[in-house]
Amino acid sequence: MAEKLGGEGLIRELCNGFNLLMDTDKEVITMESLKRNAAMLGLQDLSDDELVSMVREGDLDGDGVLNEMEFCVLMFRLSPGLMEESQLLLEEILEDELKTVGF
Repeated sequence: MAEKLGGEGLIRELCNGFNLLMDTDKEVITMESLKRNAAMLGLQDLSDDELVSMVREGDLDGDGVLNEMEFCVLMFRLSPGLMEESQLLLEEILEDELKTVGF
């Protein structure tokens, strides 16, 4: 996926996913906003406890919600293939940058 989209495309898609799931007033993903929008992800059959667990798993700062950074980190953690593809893409970008500056 990362290979297909490129670095900027991948970030844009993650941001789009976050925007679809977030509470627009609070600008974070809450358990309620996740529940409200779960059907878009095919998750409409998940229980409240399962949705709470999803938020809790990604909640790095303990505030009970997911900000955009926490959501992106969670998506990478839940998608090992995405992590590997992104690492390869990052290595390619760094190599290109180093060549550009003469290393």
